[in-house]
Amino acid sequence: MADRDDTGRSASEQSTEPPAGWTPTAQAKAKANTFRWIAVALWVLAIAAEAVGIFWLLRQREVVGGDGELVRDPDTGLLQSQGATTQFPQWAFLALLGLLVLIAALSITGSILWKRANRLDPARRSDTVRFFVQNQLGAIIAVVAFLPLIILIFLNKDMDKGQKATAGVVGIVLAVIAAVVGIDFDPPSVEQYTADQSAVIQLLGKDEVVWVDGGQVYHVCDEVPDIQTGSEKRTGTTAQAVEAGKIRLTLKFASELRTCGLPVPENDEDIADALREIQAGRLDATLPAPVWADPNDAPIVVEDAPTD
Repeated sequence: MADRDDTGRSASEQSTEPPAGWTPTAQAKAKANTFRWIAVALWVLAIAAEAVGIFWLLRQREVVGGDGELVRDPDTGLLQSQGATTQFPQWAFLALLGLLVLIAALSITGSILWKRANRLDPARRSDTVRFFVQNQLGAIIAVVAFLPLIILIFLNKDMDKGQKATAGVVGIVLAVIAAVVGIDFDPPSVEQYTADQSAVIQLLGKDEVVWVDGGQVYHVCDEVPDIQTGSEKRTGTTAQAVEAGKIRLTLKFASELRTCGLPVPENDEDIADALREIQAGRLDATLPAPVWADPNDAPIVVEDAPTD
């Protein structure tokens, strides 16, 4: 039986013409947009919950210790005010702790969905500002959703020291967790996906790779040991592999080519090193063209673009 990709198409039904450049599939783009809209909605709710804490919950107080009327001190004969003080209610303190947990849950869930969207539809690393904001937006939102509330907790005059310490520490810990989850320490980029796609086309002659459920990489053929797991082998383009959650080409492509009886370029290590550099964010890294011992082994010949 022919292997089929996630869309149900067999390899023979897919186009093998080299594309102009990497772009997400329509399904991946739609899924990424859905994830982003849900993430934005969750972040809006987190900031709305922060506003409830600032403008309503932190303003709660109760009067204790008297009604403030004048009384006479029998020892001195002087009049003095019956001391009335205000304090932060216990119910409001418990509600504040719950609110902090809710803000963290909304912020973290939004960040996880946002990062999943970025793997399906990444930004260009060459667009520095957009790349940074798009990939670190979850951490930025976490700071916005927590910092003003934490500051006002410590400035609240009605809380006692124990309440301030507890609420402040809980807020800081949750804020740090939400910010760390929101940071993308290894964000993908269009350049990375394009480099992997270009390598695949030059090594195989077509944009066609193999993967199985589980793992994060795709492979150059279906006979390699890493995918003999009993799971269904799926075949498709590099964009379809990314849609399935496989974000890069395996760097063991040379051994896989040998296993499958396919020609291996003489400069396979240089190609692998270039892919590592591009994945690490080096914009000046150049992906070398494969060098074949026998020119007839080249699965495809791609001419260099003319230079002005």
